[in-house]
Amino acid sequence: MKRTLMYERHVAAGGRMVDYSGWELPVQYDGAGIKTEHLNVRSKAGLFDVSHMGEIVVEGKDAEKWLSSLLTNDLTVMHDFQVQYNIMCNEKGGVVDDLLVYRYNAEKFLLVVNASNTDKDWEWFNKHLPAGGVTIGNISMKTSEAALQGPSAEAILKKIADFDPSALKFFTFADGVTVGGIPAIVSRTGYTGEDGFEIYAAWEKGAELWDALMEAGEEFGIMPAGLGARDSLRFEAGLPLFGHEFTDDLGPLEAGYGFFVKVDKAGGFTGQPVLKRQKEEGLARKVIGFRLEDKGVPRAGMEVANDAGEVVGWVTSGGYCPSLDTNMANICVKTPAPAVGESLNIIIRDKPRKGVVVKAPFYDRRYKK
Repeated sequence: MKRTLMYERHVAAGGRMVDYSGWELPVQYDGAGIKTEHLNVRSKAGLFDVSHMGEIVVEGKDAEKWLSSLLTNDLTVMHDFQVQYNIMCNEKGGVVDDLLVYRYNAEKFLLVVNASNTDKDWEWFNKHLPAGGVTIGNISMKTSEAALQGPSAEAILKKIADFDPSALKFFTFADGVTVGGIPAIVSRTGYTGEDGFEIYAAWEKGAELWDALMEAGEEFGIMPAGLGARDSLRFEAGLPLFGHEFTDDLGPLEAGYGFFVKVDKAGGFTGQPVLKRQKEEGLARKVIGFRLEDKGVPRAGMEVANDAGEVVGWVTSGGYCPSLDTNMANICVKTPAPAVGESLNIIIRDKPRKGVVVKAPFYDRRYKK
């Protein structure tokens, strides 16, 4: 397995290391645990090692036009140094990956992609690369990344940054700055539903960046947080995870992320005809929120049945939500989908466990605008 430059820091802090997409990363830390780490991000601050994420640079006179032909969102509305959430679809309207697009200008972009899809995305980009006008570079193994998340994130970063992080609006970024004396790119983004920042530095600076942020955050009660809390935080906040809410077969409209799909975008994009038809004709299935009221923990892949015992769908993501102190799930069901308040059952260990449909997201996101 590959290791980030923060690996020794995780081990020293009692990190329980697991294999995640070929990377050895902490799922949680001894002495704290997922629930404690989760709630600390909600109330104070948590620091995540996300150096396993992929980073791809796109440059050239046709960079914007080419990216637009692959992505569902409208790049032309972006300003320089803005970040945009985007989805890349295949020809049948399923998802290749979801990603963040950092725009420097119309001829230079940085893409941040999921670790599990970095190699696949790289092949996809190369497969669709035009003969000229665009060049791409995979800098994933040259880049360390830390995610500083929580209501105290701005105060922590302000202590060691050479710029005022309060000037960064949500989904914008700064380059040519330093954090703890380390040259960095800093964006006001994250995957938790809280205010926070994602900080990119040279690969070899990973451990130094981690130490600087942990030291600056000590007075604010910062804690290192692992993959477990990262997943429960994003799940509560209604943020999708590839392989769960998005798959090669389950598309963005079905998953409930139609806001990021501009089906009438000029020039078109891969998968647009299928997605436009889905929007016009209606969906055969959709992902909705669910609260389990019986005992049990819903997990991805479990079947969903109605009160008559008919299987009507499956769980895309599920688990205990520490902020709500209850078990929740995202479920993909046949349409017409049951309304909020209607009952359904998740089959856990061959037994139906009752619950009700609820509005998603389960947690109100607290971003700084």
